[in-house]
Amino acid sequence: MKKTISIFALSVLPVVALAAGTHAGGHGAGGHGAATHGTHGHTMSSMSHASSPVGQPGDPAKVTRTIEVTMDDAMRFTPSDIEVKAGETVRFFIKNTGQIPHEMVIGSLEDLKAHAAEMLTMPDMPHDEPNMITLKPGQVGGLVWQFGEAGTVDFACLIPGHTEAGMVGKVKVS
Repeated sequence: MKKTISIFALSVLPVVALAAGTHAGGHGAGGHGAATHGTHGHTMSSMSHASSPVGQPGDPAKVTRTIEVTMDDAMRFTPSDIEVKAGETVRFFIKNTGQIPHEMVIGSLEDLKAHAAEMLTMPDMPHDEPNMITLKPGQVGGLVWQFGEAGTVDFACLIPGHTEAGMVGKVKVS
């Protein structure tokens, strides 16, 4: 019975996370529901999701597997190295096990660095992008992503100071 409930929770979580929508107040304020998503009030121009080498938002009906990722106050993602196949649609089941907010943002290293620099000047910018999720302490949420061509796709926590402290990871797409 417990396993059935867990499987059910994993299958409906992305729907709940997507239904939570955007939040007001930026990183510190959080949002309603299981997760908060977003962009920081701008577009990541080189991240055209439709044809980007980093991939694009995935169709939840086409998920081939779920990868559990934890974020913690040691400024680490576990796992921080992930392997997927080109074209694969993955559901990331993400949990913030820390005592402060963390986020997971998928993108190219160049885009992530540029976005992190913007976050230093505007740390409370609201989010609304499908390649990122911000979670308050203890929250869980999901991202569904379809990976494009072979190569490396980066992810990081762009809350000021977190990337610099080593809160980064890589997805090897083969």
